[in-house]
Amino acid sequence: MSTPTALFRFDDSYARTVSDLSVPWTAAPVPDPELLVLNDDLATELGVDPAALREPSGVGLLVGQVPEETTTVAHAYAGHQFGGYVPRLGDGRALLLGEVIDTYGRRRDLHLKGSGRTPFARGGDGKAVVGPMLREYLFGEAMHGLGIPTTRALSVVGTGEQVLRERELPGAVLCRVAASHLRVGTFQYAAASGDQKLLRALADYAIERHHPDAADADNPYLALLGRVVDVQAELVARWMLVGFVHGVMNTDNMTISGESIDYGPCAFMDAFDPRTVFSSIDHAGRYAYGNQPRAAQWNLARLGEALVPLIDESVDAAVEAATDVLGGFAERYDRRWSEGMATKLGLGEPNPELVTDLLELMRDQHVDYTRFFRALAAGTARSLFTDPEPFDAWAKRREALLPADREAVAAAMNRVNPVYIPRNHRVEDALAQATLGEMGEFHRLVDAVSRPFDERPGLADFTQPAPPDCPPHVTYCGT
Repeated sequence: MSTPTALFRFDDSYARTVSDLSVPWTAAPVPDPELLVLNDDLATELGVDPAALREPSGVGLLVGQVPEETTTVAHAYAGHQFGGYVPRLGDGRALLLGEVIDTYGRRRDLHLKGSGRTPFARGGDGKAVVGPMLREYLFGEAMHGLGIPTTRALSVVGTGEQVLRERELPGAVLCRVAASHLRVGTFQYAAASGDQKLLRALADYAIERHHPDAADADNPYLALLGRVVDVQAELVARWMLVGFVHGVMNTDNMTISGESIDYGPCAFMDAFDPRTVFSSIDHAGRYAYGNQPRAAQWNLARLGEALVPLIDESVDAAVEAATDVLGGFAERYDRRWSEGMATKLGLGEPNPELVTDLLELMRDQHVDYTRFFRALAAGTARSLFTDPEPFDAWAKRREALLPADREAVAAAMNRVNPVYIPRNHRVEDALAQATLGEMGEFHRLVDAVSRPFDERPGLADFTQPAPPDCPPHVTYCGT
């Protein structure tokens, strides 16, 4: 492999500020790296010429072959996984290459996944395979196209080796770009250490990096909790508005920045049903579509618990103050959801009763969530209902609330209601082909979901739900 060059000017502010929360580590050797996909727009945003990343030295960097002066680290964190606390998780198969300042002046993490075992591997092999890494790339671009805060993948590189899962599969390393990788679980880990100085340093770093206005508050740490509550309420409302199901909302998968992260057993809902679950391991539906707001608030309560020692010397006073802040989640979420649904329906202001009645109709008649809103704008939604009479009555109520300029209403609706999402059956087909080395369908799907609101010729097949004879969609963590 070629000698790595300094394509990025890496910083390590996190590792320097809270050194006890990461471990210096290096990526495992990659026998035969092959660039499968590179995000040219994101590379340019990071200030790097995409052509340089396609050179052997650039591909080497994307699998962890960094200049000698660069120290890569594995993060330590804890987390509640499906409600059960695990005191030591961490980057078991991942490394932080470093931080870069992008062309907008923002500090961004470059982080590998599938780069080999670390001290946090917990018995895993530290590797990743092509399908799940391309899934993360795809969903990051889909969410970015929808305007939802998200981590994004810079690249996926094939390793040239076979990785044993249920069968042998081609290995891959993903390079992820994030505002940071600070998680609720990071704070849980620091709090559990009993080292209040470490916890304070972490909180101060999070404030400076993500929520600097909190530093001027009377109680900066309580303000930090409030800012995270706000960004997460906004984020989850946006998920719900587009029918996105994260699948594994553990506390180690909730960022302090408010970005979506860790696209494992994720999927978009087809027919509307709040009970929708795709993950093979979510047997009780803890993270079902309709449970996501509740799960987010539960996670935020765990962040509040971790911050208690910093909020007030009196535990009782700290708990009371944190509880008050956490109570604001529901109000912030409900407001964002109601405003978003009004916009999706072309209404000038929220009408919760109209929305509730619509969703009950869609659930009862198994109406496709994404197709409905585009069809409503086009005046063809009636055809999606097997029994259209209840819809007719609902539509009459909506008509009475619409502004006079119906063309403007339809245009505004189409600006917020996607025509293209990563349809589950199309995702699986594209990933299966990519695993066999055929990347054409994957690139075509990425192109569609990257511009989800613009209907274009030749992409109609991406607007259709799965055929009736298609088995229920099941997703896996991809570990």
